[in-house]
Amino acid sequence: MVYKLLAAAGLAAVLSAASAQAQEWYVGGSIGIAAQSDSDNSGSSGAFTTGNGAPAIPFGTPIDAGTPYGWSTEFDDGLALSAEFGARIDNGLRAGVELTYTDADVDTHSNVTIGGGSIDDVDAAVLLTGSADQLGASVADIVADGQGDISTTALFANVYYDFNLSGALQPYVGAGIGLADVEVDYSPSGVGIIDDSETKFAYQIKAGATWRATDAWEIYGEYAYRATEDVELDNSLFPGTLDIENQQSVFSIGARYRFGG
Repeated sequence: MVYKLLAAAGLAAVLSAASAQAQEWYVGGSIGIAAQSDSDNSGSSGAFTTGNGAPAIPFGTPIDAGTPYGWSTEFDDGLALSAEFGARIDNGLRAGVELTYTDADVDTHSNVTIGGGSIDDVDAAVLLTGSADQLGASVADIVADGQGDISTTALFANVYYDFNLSGALQPYVGAGIGLADVEVDYSPSGVGIIDDSETKFAYQIKAGATWRATDAWEIYGEYAYRATEDVELDNSLFPGTLDIENQQSVFSIGARYRFGG
């Protein structure tokens, strides 16, 4: 809650400062590649009894509430889009409000554990409460088929510093805070495990370079590291919650239109 209030205050402060001190306004947009970092998913289960994972875990084995579990998820590179409205203030400073969207497909899941021990080699029926029949495929086989995706829609308040203002090529650095809605779909081999979303505090740091193409138009290339707090979502397969990490490296190219100077 404190982080959300901080992000809201940051957005208000950027808008207020830009309105009061703007030397020039701009709008811009970009497209790029989002390199979604792997997630070490971890959580704790509710109380349930296992399906048939014999001989390692017999049918009906009780799992206590609070038992830790988790696995690792790898993602493919995905799409990144952004749009920003901002103002140049003075002496290289500028500020903007940016809407971003990224989406990355799941590549694979691996290293499934319950209670600190691996269950990769156990029949996957072990995770299906009430399933007395085995599936004939291991947990590792089922989760390796990584269907699903993670998408993040965020609103940031950004502050930048532009170097070499008199030149045609202007490097810059920036940072921002905001709020992000993170949607996660984990459905390996078509088995629904996570399908939910949560709003979290988000932050980013940036570095890039702007080329002044004309008096009004600019082209820029940018790197951004973005992250949110871990997303905590309910498990649909068996009782429990799961914390999912959400970090990205975004490489993008875009254009800005300057006006009002």
